[in-house]
Amino acid sequence: MRFATRILIGVAAATSVAIAAPAAASATTTTAASAAASSYDSWGSYHSSDGKARANGSVVVHQKKYKDGHWKTFWVKKKVCWEKNGDLKCKWVPKKVKKHVWEWKHIDTYTVHANLHNKKWWGKNDCAWATFKIVEHDGSTHFERYKNCHKFPKHFSFSGKDAEHISVNVSRGNEWSPKGWHSGWESVYHAAS
Repeated sequence: MRFATRILIGVAAATSVAIAAPAAASATTTTAASAAASSYDSWGSYHSSDGKARANGSVVVHQKKYKDGHWKTFWVKKKVCWEKNGDLKCKWVPKKVKKHVWEWKHIDTYTVHANLHNKKWWGKNDCAWATFKIVEHDGSTHFERYKNCHKFPKHFSFSGKDAEHISVNVSRGNEWSPKGWHSGWESVYHAAS
């Protein structure tokens, strides 16, 4: 009777461990997945110098961590021994060893949302323009340009990664390009150092 009771207690303990183990494993997976950090910030309103174009919006930044593996060369000292005239001789010899090394890195992805308002949608230079300058961490720069030649606000967004600084220049122009009345470069986003 005591033997049967011990078996039943052992089976119950094994069952509770089998049920709890997947729950614990999924809890650690959820914690690792939620390690990505996010931030939200609004920007603007910025106006053209004549006050007839206006832009405002927000920036959403997600920081994602990932593991990066690469080969690294290390110098190690290896003991080399040989026998000479019945005596064992040894010396330390430097040797190159390649090892695969893992390190945590992160990447910042961003999405800029914007509204472009046009207060003068008739006549010459009837369009509002917003030109965005994106400077990345490696120093490279690229531009995004948007226009609104209509009475109602235009909504747009663009995305990218690894931006160090994003700024906008609001101006007036025709259907093909900005022509003047620039606001100058105004800050939209600056990465934390």
